[in-house]
Amino acid sequence: MPEVLDAPTLRRWCALGADALERAREAIDGLNVFPVADADTGTNLAYTVRAVADAAADTPADAGLPRLMARLARAALTDARGNSGVILSQLLLGAGEVIAEEGPCDGDRLRRALRRGADQAWTAVTAPAEGTVLSVARGAADAAEALPLGADAGQVVEAAVAGAAEALARTPEQLPALAAAGVVDAGGLGLLVLLDALALAMNDTALPDRTSGLERKVIAAQAGPLSGPGYEVMYLLAAEDSAIPPLREELAPLGDSLLVVGGGGLWNVHVHVDDVGAAIEAGVEAGRPHRIRVTRFADAVGGAAEVEARTGRAVVALAPGDGLRDLLEAEGAVVVDGRPAAVPEPEAVLAAIDATRAAEVVVLPNDPEAVLVAREAAELARAIGIAVAVVPTRSSVQGLAALAVRDERRRFDDEVIAMSAAAAATRYGEVTSATERALTSAGVCEPGDVLGLVDGDVAVIGESTYDVGAAVLDRLLSGGGELATLVVGEDADSDLGTRLVAFLRSTRPLVEPVVLNGGQSHYPLLVGVE
Repeated sequence: MPEVLDAPTLRRWCALGADALERAREAIDGLNVFPVADADTGTNLAYTVRAVADAAADTPADAGLPRLMARLARAALTDARGNSGVILSQLLLGAGEVIAEEGPCDGDRLRRALRRGADQAWTAVTAPAEGTVLSVARGAADAAEALPLGADAGQVVEAAVAGAAEALARTPEQLPALAAAGVVDAGGLGLLVLLDALALAMNDTALPDRTSGLERKVIAAQAGPLSGPGYEVMYLLAAEDSAIPPLREELAPLGDSLLVVGGGGLWNVHVHVDDVGAAIEAGVEAGRPHRIRVTRFADAVGGAAEVEARTGRAVVALAPGDGLRDLLEAEGAVVVDGRPAAVPEPEAVLAAIDATRAAEVVVLPNDPEAVLVAREAAELARAIGIAVAVVPTRSSVQGLAALAVRDERRRFDDEVIAMSAAAAATRYGEVTSATERALTSAGVCEPGDVLGLVDGDVAVIGESTYDVGAAVLDRLLSGGGELATLVVGEDADSDLGTRLVAFLRSTRPLVEPVVLNGGQSHYPLLVGVE
């Protein structure tokens, strides 16, 4: 038998393991009982190992064992799918730390690798349970350690396979949910299939059909309504290591099946919850979540689960200041901080959408740079069953105009059309200050110049906020208008609104002026004309 595990053998195992799991995927899905009977364990394992196999194929052929193992472990971490995939990533990461040590990976080292992987997986799970893939991993490690020192790598793998098979057979005795369903653990079976593939790669042993004779049982459909949280939330998190313990503490009370694994600034977060927004917001507070995946268990099992019903309609709006927040909230909107130069992440907007508990949500970005963020959040929300529409408001005054025409008696689509039409009919202007010398559509500006923007383009350059504000109003009203809304910012002179109202009354007496205290920074004045 082979005395060592080398890089070519490891590559071969990746390809064989991915193929073997794909063949066994449906049968493993059918055994899926614990922790949630959502019939996806085989699919999640197959997806995760396929990503590992792809990473192996993309690694240069001359890469040694340490470099190859590092690539595989990272692929498992970043592409892990579901509870089972994350646990598998920890088995690979722990084993990989030992396999990647300098020198050949002989039987003794491989034995240590199996133990390290099993220990790391057990540690990663917040509430580890006997009768799961964790027990099967430990059974493999125990059997390998029972061999005398000096056994070669091939012998260690054969012992690990035998130990895993015995541990898998015991899982119904250890976990009541498995005994009640009359099945072995789905994740444990997936791990055994992978160990069989490793034995094939090393020893050219026959690959047994572990699913032969298994009755196809869609346990999730037979078991009736699912118990426990309604959603699976997963995301990668860029965060400092010091942020992870507080994150775990914040996530733990939200649900179960909590896994936060990784290191070196990159983490994979997995949790089952009812409050999707809170789970994602916790990640936002800890670092930068990305590649967010939300799965509604009711959808995964054909609607068998009962989750909290969403009802009614809501509006989520971004606001660049406390005063505007108050104005938008007074109109019934749920507000997300959208201060200039600090456009929120999609996850923060998603958290606000989810927190409304509404079945239908309109999002008002109120800033050109926030429109894409709002659309990304809407896509994530749709994945968890919320009907979301983005009205692409480019200014808070357009958002206020959209809110003014709300009527929940309309159908949702008609409501979105009406709000979009009101926003589109509102021309908007802004007054701000130049921070550097630049060439604009109105000429060259110098630092400190006051700039007047009309529909997003610089139209006026001047020296005072009042003069530029009056010029912006004049430009906006040149095409007609009946209502002029003036939103005064935190840096504006206290009498700016009064002086501009006087200007309107003297030049356009038929226009009705409305002055609001927006409190926004960077923009002493926002103007909307309808």
